[in-house]
Amino acid sequence: MKATLIYVHDPMCSWCWGFTDVYEQLLEKLPAEIVIRRLLGGLAPDSEVPMPESMQAMLQQTWRRIETMIPGKQFNFEFWSQCTPRRSTYPACRAIIAAREQGEQYDPIMTRAIQQAYYQQARNPSDHETLVKLAAEIGLDAERFASQLLDEKTHQQLLDEIDSARSIGLDSFPSLMLEQNGQRTPILANYTNMDLILNQINASL
Repeated sequence: MKATLIYVHDPMCSWCWGFTDVYEQLLEKLPAEIVIRRLLGGLAPDSEVPMPESMQAMLQQTWRRIETMIPGKQFNFEFWSQCTPRRSTYPACRAIIAAREQGEQYDPIMTRAIQQAYYQQARNPSDHETLVKLAAEIGLDAERFASQLLDEKTHQQLLDEIDSARSIGLDSFPSLMLEQNGQRTPILANYTNMDLILNQINASL
């Protein structure tokens, strides 16, 4: 029976951006019998309220910490002056689901597009217009995407994924868990050493 590696993330989670390089290295080295299941964790519900300055300062501090901790990982701090930040990641999460509707392969592609827009290009993925533009940029049918982005079924799918993640105790991001023969094993993420993650997985098979 194949094992499943569950990966819970949010495209607007700073630490998930920090984890991208190691995660991609891990995918290249995983045993062939492991299936990947990506779940959206939903960091912050919909909101039109500008982010308080205290939270903006806290997140900028987190960005600096990640830059210090993870070699080569950089953020574009112009986001904080060029955009109106909101504590609202559900739109970006729904964008991943809407992208999947045009092919499962677009899940990681849209995730990376949102991360690059947010962390490197000073664009705001909390905004509907930004997400539709990103969909077009990665080759999706933008009109179809825009419709699905606002569809209630898309929102319900997000809520279902959040519930699925929380039901197995994965409520922080990024999170990894190996599932095999009805047994679940938490896998500790490491932001700089892929081998430490792979060793945990191999030891659990």
